[in-house]
Amino acid sequence: MRSLIRFAFVLLLCPALALAAPSNKWRIQVSSDADSDGVVAFRIAPTNSAPVDVTVQVPKNAGENHIARLIRDTLRAKLGDRYKVEVDDGEDVLVKKRTGGADFDLTITQQSVSGVRITLDRE
Repeated sequence: MRSLIRFAFVLLLCPALALAAPSNKWRIQVSSDADSDGVVAFRIAPTNSAPVDVTVQVPKNAGENHIARLIRDTLRAKLGDRYKVEVDDGEDVLVKKRTGGADFDLTITQQSVSGVRITLDRE
């Protein structure tokens, strides 16, 4: 019985492991405006070092371009020169590794602001 439970647990973990695929560049796409105050928390996990958690405060009624700038500014402040972070097309944020840096995974760990849709694309 225990081996069956262990096997089932491993099967549950396999899809999650398959989704992890670090990249050298990520696109954060912001859609719609904030209907409430809240936060969006990101985790940047380089393949060769500890992950970094970054929390972005989003005020009510912030538009998608404003939210993208908030994400950019907060990521820059927290990550320093380890990554290049820039706004693209007004509502997207690009996060790129610097030359010689490690590929990294990017995930959203929390989102409490309503009305805003944030998607991550590996590039």
